[in-house]
Parts: sequence; C-alpha cells; structure tokens
Amino acid sequence: MQKPKTTQFLLSVLSFLTFIPLTGFSQGTAGSSAEIEPRYLIDFPTAGAMRKGNYSVDSRLEPGGGLVFGMNVGMSDRFSFGVSYGGSNVVGNGDPGWFSQPGINIRYRLYEETDQYPAMTFGLDFQGYGGWIDSTSRYVSKSPGLFFAATKNYDLLGYLILTGGANYSIERKDGDRDLNLYFGAEKTINAEISAIAEYNFALNDNSPRSVGKGHGYLNAGVRWSVGSGLTLELNFKNLTDNINYVEPGGRAIRLEYTNFF
Repeated sequence: MQKPKTTQFLLSVLSFLTFIPLTGFSQGTAGSSAEIEPRYLIDFPTAGAMRKGNYSVDSRLEPGGGLVFGMNVGMSDRFSFGVSYGGSNVVGNGDPGWFSQPGINIRYRLYEETDQYPAMTFGLDFQGYGGWIDSTSRYVSKSPGLFFAATKNYDLLGYLILTGGANYSIERKDGDRDLNLYFGAEKTINAEISAIAEYNFALNDNSPRSVGKGHGYLNAGVRWSVGSGLTLELNFKNLTDNINYVEPGGRAIRLEYTNFF
C-alpha cells in the first residue's frame, strides 16, 4: 500500500534526525530560548539575520508533493547568501516537475534592533512555492523578489515578534507588476515552541491572469526546536481560500538545521 505523502516525509525526517548529534550546538530558531533569529515568517522574510560563520540547511514539503531544499551561509554579521532548488510532485506518483532555475537568497541587515526601533533588512529572494506555472513564468506562491522587512521584539509572556514588509516580485508575466505588502507575527509559547502567522496582501496577484482571487493569503503554523540546531515546522497555507484551484488549509512541513562553522 502507498504510504501517505506526509507519512513518507515524517519517516524521512526521523531517519535524518538519527544522523545528527543533538549536543554541543545552540537551540533551533523557535521558542523563547532560541539563540538564532528566525529569518522567515512562513513564505516571507523577517529582518532576521545570520551571523558570520552561521549556516542553515533546510527542506520543505509543500502541498501536492512539492519539495524544496535550501542552504544559507552568514558571510558577515550583516550579510548572508543562500541558494535553493526543488520541484512539484517530488514526493508521490508520476514525474516530478523540477523548477526551471534555482532560487537565490541574498540579504543585508541595514540596522540592528534597538529599544525604540525595529531591525531592518533588505535583500533578494527568488524562491517561490506551490509549483511552477509555465504559461505565466511564475510560482503558484510568487517569490518575494526584492524585499524590505522590519522586525521588532516585545516582552509579552515570552516574546511577541512583529514583522512588516514590502516586496516587488520579478514574476510579472501574469500582467501584475504591483508592489506588494505583507505582515506577520511570531508568539513564543514556551522555551522551544512558537506560533506563527503571516498575511500576504497579494497586491501583485490579483490581475485577470493571476491565480489569486483578490483578497490576500493567510498562512499560519507552529515551529518547534526539536533539538540542538533543529527546528521542525508545520504550516497551514491559503487559509483565506485565495487560489482558484488549490484547496484552503494545505499542509506544509519544514525542517531546518542550523550550526556554526
């Protein structure tokens, strides 16, 4: 009998965990004890930055069997560089639809957070999700492209982390070239678990040839620092039912491992 796709992925995760030592490294990127800043809400970037010598390796299973792998490296305390690649229907039956090109991620921390002001970061992120649409040369969930993000932490029964941002995607062959806005929040639940949510206004995804219906995307999830350097994340996508041919509440699973050289 064919195992469910989520079960296949979880078995792969458990196998992966057995090869990684869980002592001597910092906690993952979730919870009030996190020592490394989370760099994403769900699909969109925060102002979080990698420090010099910090690296991350992650994999993400998307609804429909899509799978994306990525790696990022902190070149300095302000500048990081990464690359990712994947495809749709990688997990499941039939031939996978590999992306036409890798996704590049570059970010630079403009300002550190202070008591009065948020941290501010700008960069490029060319990795989208949900599969590639050849007819309009775009991902189902457009990549952020050029982005600016501001993030502020507040002490509130742990931490409340708020992010607001603007982005301009390079995926414009659907006829929608608008600047886009997004915001989101992360709330720590305890030392190792956080709840996250983001809202994408999708101002660049509401033209007649776009996949969006015009009322934005809401995504939510939970991330858990499983062990030293490891974070496991479960997300629920498109809760506002903003895509014509994708059911709302699709599940995505992400595993990230962070460490220092």
